[in-house]
Amino acid sequence: MYVIKVKGVAKIPDYVQLRDEAFTLLAYFRVDRPDKSLEKIGLGDKADYIMQIVTEMPFGQIKKIDV
Repeated sequence: MYVIKVKGVAKIPDYVQLRDEAFTLLAYFRVDRPDKSLEKIGLGDKADYIMQIVTEMPFGQIKKIDV
């Protein structure tokens, strides 16, 4: 799975994209509101791990993670 952290501009907030190995979009959520999106794709139990990686990542970077 790949994680991409996108910097918002003006009134658009910062977002996170989760993509699979084929780079298909699995989830797209605000950095400050990940809960519903992660629950929806079955990763609610991994939310703390994913958000720890997201908070440490710089904007615009793509990072591969194993979940």
